Amino acid sequence: MSTTENFDPSELAKFSELAHRWWDIESEFRPLHEINPLRLGWIDSLVPLRGRRVLDVGCGGGILSDSMARKGATVLGIDLATKALKVAQLHALEAQTEGVEYREISAEALAAEAPGSFDVVTCMEMLEHVPDPSSIVKACAVLVKPGGHVFFSTINRNAKAFLFAIVGGEYVLDLLPRGTHEYAKFIKPSELAAYCRAAALDLQEIKGLKYNPLTCHYWLSADTRVNYLMATQKF
Repeated sequence: MSTTENFDPSELAKFSELAHRWWDIESEFRPLHEINPLRLGWIDSLVPLRGRRVLDVGCGGGILSDSMARKGATVLGIDLATKALKVAQLHALEAQTEGVEYREISAEALAAEAPGSFDVVTCMEMLEHVPDPSSIVKACAVLVKPGGHVFFSTINRNAKAFLFAIVGGEYVLDLLPRGTHEYAKFIKPSELAAYCRAAALDLQEIKGLKYNPLTCHYWLSADTRVNYLMATQKF
């Protein structure tokens, strides 16, 4: 794991341009708002968040961070997108959300500064946007306490994922802006599991996230061929 910042400048620029729309539920971030209750409920069912010290890596505008704080956790959200963090901070003030803070720092740099500081670490919808996802996984493992839990979500790499996440999601249904994802950066569950094992994270549970375009309904399932979530625990 390198302590240098592991990011793609074009990815930061892309999300910075949309920063002011993070909390607009009818914007490009609508899918994140719609899946957030699912991922929040799943995390909280496995590790009750109340009273926990939580780190949200790649927090963006703070959708998950804010909701975890409202569950009673003390949350630090980190990101390298300055504009998105300012939006997250402003929303926390306006919504009077207690127990959440935001900081512009990379996961690797924070891991060098504060190892073993968190009960729970989340890294959702981020790994497919960085040059070296294994470095992020390792940083998350360093940041969590022994026995603590780390949660990831990302997109599988196969023909169905390309068809649904890119062709369908970006070009047909317009759920996301075109160019949001790059197929080569998608990560197979076996690859993410290998990154976790190398970082002393034990795989606890994996869930798929599915979407019905006719009903506009999301749900968790056993089908991990497109979007999936992975729960791990530090050895």
